[in-house]
Amino acid sequence: MPHPETGSEEIQPPHPQPEERFFLEGPRSRRRELYSVLTILWELVKGFRVLHFVGPCVTVFGSARFSEDHPFYELARVAGQRLARLGFTVMTGGGPGIMEAANRGAREAGGTSIGCNIVLPQEQKLNAYLDRRITFKYFFVRKVMLVKYSYAFVVMPGGVGTMDELFEALTLIQTKKIDSFPVVIFGTEYWKPLLDLLKQMVTEGTISESDLDLLLFTDSMDDGMAHIEKHAIEQFGLIRRKYPRVSPRLGEHPARRTEKVSKASDAPS
Repeated sequence: MPHPETGSEEIQPPHPQPEERFFLEGPRSRRRELYSVLTILWELVKGFRVLHFVGPCVTVFGSARFSEDHPFYELARVAGQRLARLGFTVMTGGGPGIMEAANRGAREAGGTSIGCNIVLPQEQKLNAYLDRRITFKYFFVRKVMLVKYSYAFVVMPGGVGTMDELFEALTLIQTKKIDSFPVVIFGTEYWKPLLDLLKQMVTEGTISESDLDLLLFTDSMDDGMAHIEKHAIEQFGLIRRKYPRVSPRLGEHPARRTEKVSKASDAPS
């Protein structure tokens, strides 16, 4: 059902359900496998429906565990503001911590704020700074949505989930499943062990030195935003355009700003 305030489609059961665990546990009856396929298909369709008109996004990854008074929270909040001022829709996993901070910053700068939430038994709950939100049962469907609409990825300090999302994006870029979108990683001291590991991989020949060109490790917000502006906005020909007013009679819902970046070939209709 559409959310009463935002018009977003909700896929949020009242309690966490273990569908993904059952789906991955091994062969089951054909009927149960077909049911899972149809459930996954429906989640994909719902995600496409909610996110189709959000415009070019930058997805921000990071830990759900940082509180509002943590320096990394403030860093992500500023990143959200700066991305919104560049004209991007800011997309996150929709939860607390870094995700909340980036969504909050986008809201404060007048930008559009999107959350792709996941049903988990703990930690993950929708933050209060979302213009559109959608909750998924399946991690892999959620990751499709976090990648599909994004022209850049911003990685803040985080844990296993953040590293999973980072390496998912890197693998897709490295294997040319998606374009070479910029990946900006904030927090050089925090991520130093990861950078050292990547350099060791280059030494051992398990990755190419050119693979490191996909990444920018930095503590400078100005450098990070300049990198995104050069390798996303300029490289992919994004331009600022004003969008027409929505039509409530057609079931359309207003965005938070009428001007954002878009592909030059995408004429609004």
